[in-house]
Parts: sequence; C-alpha cells; structure tokens
Amino acid sequence: MTIADESNSLLLIIDIQEKLAAALEKDTVVQKAAKLVNAARILNIPVIVSEQYPKGLGHTVSAVGKNLPDNTLFFEKSCFSLVKEDGFLEKLKSYGKKQIIICGIETHICVHQTAADLIDAGFDVIVVKDACASRNKYEFKQGIEAMQANGATISCLEILLFEWLKTSKHPKFKEVQSLIK
Repeated sequence: MTIADESNSLLLIIDIQEKLAAALEKDTVVQKAAKLVNAARILNIPVIVSEQYPKGLGHTVSAVGKNLPDNTLFFEKSCFSLVKEDGFLEKLKSYGKKQIIICGIETHICVHQTAADLIDAGFDVIVVKDACASRNKYEFKQGIEAMQANGATISCLEILLFEWLKTSKHPKFKEVQSLIK
C-alpha cells in the first residue's frame, strides 16, 4: 500500500467535464474533486487536468476549474488513456513526481486506462475513489477493482488529505482541514 507524500505527489484530474458530469449523479464527484483541487493549491501540489474532446463534451466543470492553481496544465485528449496522448508522458515525467493522485470520469474507461498505463510506466497511482464516477454503479465497481488488481492504491479524499498533511503541526493543517468540515 502506498501512503501519499505531499512532496512527491501530482494530482491528475480526468475529464470532469460539463456534459460527462451532467450524465451522472455528479454532486459527490464534483464536490470531492473541487476539494482535492483546493488542497493541491494550498499545498503547492502540481495539477494536470485532461479534457476528452472538449468541443463536444464541454470543459472542466466550474466548481473544479475555478480554484485550479495558476500553473495547472490542461491536456486535451482523444485517447481514453491520457498516457497515450503525444507528449503527455514526457511532460508528466518533467515534474519529477513518483505518486500520481488520480480522479475523474468515467472510472471504468478513462480513469482505469490512464491508471493502468501510469503503473506500467513506473508510477505509484493512488485513486481517490469518492472523486471518481461512472454512469453505471456496476461499471464503477469493476473499474475500481480493475485498478486495484493492476496495483493502484484505492483511497478517498479524507485519507489522502491527512496523508499529505502527516501531522496536525503541518503549517497548512487548519486550511486543509477546513475543506472537509
């Protein structure tokens, strides 16, 4: 099992876009992803956001996008696995982070395929389960199980935030903790 390390993490938000989110019971995934983004901004953790065919599916929902760090990298994609997009893996490696924290839509397609390719590329993948979604509960469950079987650590928002903080003496503890109160 991998414990998240603030200094070695990068947050990867997969396709939490307007039309995809509208097809889901979106409140939980959008709220949790927004809190992840806020925590990453507070802790200076780099963020990459992918958008699957934004001309047709829209852009990242505003609740997630409005608090992204200024240096967030957006990556438009047509491949289900972001790793298969030209230039992505090289850009990801340039951050020098070993742990990729991943969440998004749809769990059993784009999140799963991206996680599998990241693991194959040698990264530690931590999936934030409560910030992921699929249209169908069975497919969601299968996607989570497949990622775990492939070697991803399955986590949730609160576990991840407190792993990043490590201690109540962390200088940003109160600010991050306020995201979940």
